[in-house]
Amino acid sequence: MSPRYTSRTIELRRVVVTGLGAVSGVGNDLPTCWRNLLDGVSGVDVIRGWSTEGYSVHIGAEVKDFDATRVLDKKDARRLDPVLHFAISAAHEAVEDAKLEVTPDEADRVGVLVGSGIGGIQAIEDNHTTLLQRGASRVSPFFIPNLTANMSAGLISIRIGARGPNACLSTACTSGTHAVGEAFRLIQRGDADVMIAGGTETAVRPLSVSGFASMKALSTRNDDPKRASRPFDAERDGFVVGDGSGILVLESLEHAVERGASIHAEIVGYGMSGDAHHMTAPPEDGIGAQLAMQRAIADSGLGVEAVDYINAHGTSTPHNDRIETRAIRSVFGERASQLLVSSTKSMTGHALGAAGGLEAVFSVLTVREGKVPPTINYETPDPDCDLDYVPNQARTAEVRVALSNSFGFGGTNACLVLGR
Repeated sequence: MSPRYTSRTIELRRVVVTGLGAVSGVGNDLPTCWRNLLDGVSGVDVIRGWSTEGYSVHIGAEVKDFDATRVLDKKDARRLDPVLHFAISAAHEAVEDAKLEVTPDEADRVGVLVGSGIGGIQAIEDNHTTLLQRGASRVSPFFIPNLTANMSAGLISIRIGARGPNACLSTACTSGTHAVGEAFRLIQRGDADVMIAGGTETAVRPLSVSGFASMKALSTRNDDPKRASRPFDAERDGFVVGDGSGILVLESLEHAVERGASIHAEIVGYGMSGDAHHMTAPPEDGIGAQLAMQRAIADSGLGVEAVDYINAHGTSTPHNDRIETRAIRSVFGERASQLLVSSTKSMTGHALGAAGGLEAVFSVLTVREGKVPPTINYETPDPDCDLDYVPNQARTAEVRVALSNSFGFGGTNACLVLGR
């Protein structure tokens, strides 16, 4: 007998952003991050967390002077990997910004979804060294929880008492955007009323920097770190690894209005795709990026003419910036020349799994405040990158709708559309 299926009609709910939090190379809280972005401050510098002697790359966008005891007791701050410190701090800030209190009656309807491309790599490095030097019995009992990519979501849910959907997406540089997008879907279809979502990463570490350097993916502008991350500039020579976390509180519109929450922006569209092409390089026609942008815009119910600003993936690698520009032109046609396009990675570096969360946060602020962060270090135009990249100085502009792009290794792509 053939199986019988039943279908149900789902009335999709509107989803708004009520809380924002961030930790990055340009600031340990959101106000500092945003102020430095608008001022064009680079978070890239010589790596100070460990000795780079003998390495080909000496620069990164480390989180600086971070005090985990702001949100954790001293014991937990000592036990937990920095990837967890950053996520917990950004989530704490976002929840406070949203003035969100999770009551026992609502706990089942509040969830957490935080992405990470690598997870607790410092825990891996430190405990592997312990294993080799001191023996198996000295490996920390906190090693496995620290390296597990979903632990950020788990610890955030424990802290706020959220018993709703709890998960982690690990999709390389697209992790944060996928996490926000899937959280958006969970609320849309009624599986949760509130989601804390975003990404976290601590990739400025010896093992990850060595690996990316071996791929020739990183900038080697070691003698001029502040000018090393230069998306879309003709003299770009690779990306700069960054650390951090970007977290958003998402709610159904009804829930936000009912509790009197302040609304920063609305998420109106989400799209994703696969390149089906190469482990690390996008295809020349940028078809995967095109599809993700087209699907996000179609999901929003808006046309390309509605989009005013794109927070580009903009990594500062020769190939990727050129292909993203080509994809934007293919999707937007004549409208592309009127768009404002900037890469905040010029200042934060590329925070990998955290990048999409941070850039969603920055896109929300751009929509809310009408301030477009610049692409710094844009000095020499590239004929293959011919859009308005908001070079070197922030710009005041009416931004009704923003698109946030993320493209990752393995050919995974995701885009968010955010509106007032």
